Amino acid sequence: MILMFVGSRLRLVLGVSLAAISLGGCTAATSTDQPKTLAISAAFYPLAYAAEQVGGPAVTVTTVTKPGAEPHDLELTPQDVAGLIHSSTIIYLKGFQPALDEAIDAHASEQGFDVTSAARATLPSPEHEHEGEDEDAGTEHQEEGTDPHFWLDPTRYAEVARAIGEHLAELDPAHAPDYRTRASDFAGQLSALDADFRDGLRTCASRVLVTSHAAFGYVADRYQLTQVSIAGVSPDAEPDAATMSEIVARIRQEGVTTVYSETLASPALAQTIARETGATMAVLDPIEGLTNQSAGTDYLEIMRSNLATLRAGQGCS
Repeated sequence: MILMFVGSRLRLVLGVSLAAISLGGCTAATSTDQPKTLAISAAFYPLAYAAEQVGGPAVTVTTVTKPGAEPHDLELTPQDVAGLIHSSTIIYLKGFQPALDEAIDAHASEQGFDVTSAARATLPSPEHEHEGEDEDAGTEHQEEGTDPHFWLDPTRYAEVARAIGEHLAELDPAHAPDYRTRASDFAGQLSALDADFRDGLRTCASRVLVTSHAAFGYVADRYQLTQVSIAGVSPDAEPDAATMSEIVARIRQEGVTTVYSETLASPALAQTIARETGATMAVLDPIEGLTNQSAGTDYLEIMRSNLATLRAGQGCS
């Protein structure tokens, strides 16, 4: 009787164990049937936004620069680097964020996708456009290289979107038509945005654009404005007293009525210039990242807010 009871218990335990294994196998099979997405790491907000627009439901996008942080000052934790290593691709702009460049070169060179060529990010990034700079300032100007803020020119941004579409199509051929279609649709939206800027800034009382840092060179180049920046291409590159005096003189000479500060950077220098000249302050967003102060929920909304701000500040009819 005891042997029969033990045998029955053993058969029962084995049966439950096999059932559990069988159920586990069914669960695993079900999980593998779930659609997989490409894991994309994007260096900063505009690249993440473009990747989301082009990738759609086939991708999962992580922005390397945390919300509210200044992309120029990016620092990476070991966890950040681990995330890069496990990405399907890393979309970045080489030379803009040295810490990210170093991490990609050292740990994830095969995943790196540099958009510099597609962005045509070749515009010089002057520290300041003023006369009388000394040799040290001139040397610093040369070291600054090119202006990275290509996304503020919708036409350059559209080319990057198309390049991302082709890149994702190569990584994931099964969804290639979808990537290309979404890239084309997004480029169409950017073309419409460009037309709005061209029309909106065609006739302005002032074509001198005084900004807190040199982020708007592509806007100036595209829409026939002249940028005068208080700080350099990095908001931390502050001017000396002589340069501040030159900016004040330029504003008075040109009859500039508006000085633009921005999100993610201190407005102190712009406020000083505005106070010295009697100019009005306004906020112009370089869209390096989203914050609670952003005048919109995404790139397109913020750009149209920028356009309205420029039309008012530059006296456009």
